[in-house]
Amino acid sequence: MSTLSLAVRDSSTMLRRNLLHARRYPSLTLNLLLTPIMLLLLFVYVFGDTMSSGIGGGPPDRSAYIAYVVPGLLLMTIGSTVIGTAVSVANDMTEGIVARFRTMAIHRPSVLVGHVLGSVLQSIASVVLVGAVAVAIGFRSTDATALEWLAAFGLLALFALALTWIAVGMGLVSPNAEAASNNATPLILLPLLSSAFVPVDAMPGWFQPVAEYQPFTPATETLRGLLLGTEIGGSGWLALAWCLGLAVLGYLWSTSTFNRDPK
Repeated sequence: MSTLSLAVRDSSTMLRRNLLHARRYPSLTLNLLLTPIMLLLLFVYVFGDTMSSGIGGGPPDRSAYIAYVVPGLLLMTIGSTVIGTAVSVANDMTEGIVARFRTMAIHRPSVLVGHVLGSVLQSIASVVLVGAVAVAIGFRSTDATALEWLAAFGLLALFALALTWIAVGMGLVSPNAEAASNNATPLILLPLLSSAFVPVDAMPGWFQPVAEYQPFTPATETLRGLLLGTEIGGSGWLALAWCLGLAVLGYLWSTSTFNRDPK
């Protein structure tokens, strides 16, 4: 069997293993998924009128704020979902199964690839679910063309891939599942510090660089432009650069850590 065939076979097996784990133990995924849903409902129905009055300088408009906040929450959903990946990787490393895999005649990178592919699929499913909730409460994207929808989906998938590799690295360097969950917490906190909920120029001056120069802001602005027809500007290229940079960084970090001989 060729190296490529072996890699595909073993990666498929590891993907199936991780999807079965997610199906048998759905509580972690559901708990992480509830966070963006609850934030969506909280910001729309509790803070919607107040928050919308600060956008565009017009009167309060809850429906306009739904359109504004949903793109950022879709990205937050990905950040929330991949926390489960960090926990799953940490469990594998501490419970001995990876040590067993190292003694078997399998394609070693397939262990990580299975986690990554499974996480990306779960992230996409989570985004679809949160998107369905958003549509149910009034989100509409009537101006987006089929090509823009395809580009938005591609951005979400690429963003999920990038964050997943970072989460895998966090899981590998964590001594246990609790530490992995804590280490990956910034992946769900960063959207709160971006333009997901309020425009960057509405933030205090000293805080604006924090919101502007991080991956979630250009990704949110790009997704918002694709779905709502707002100005994208240079955000599209910045979002793409962040996704590719984080994916490469996470991949190199994860593979080098995983291939390091255990002590």
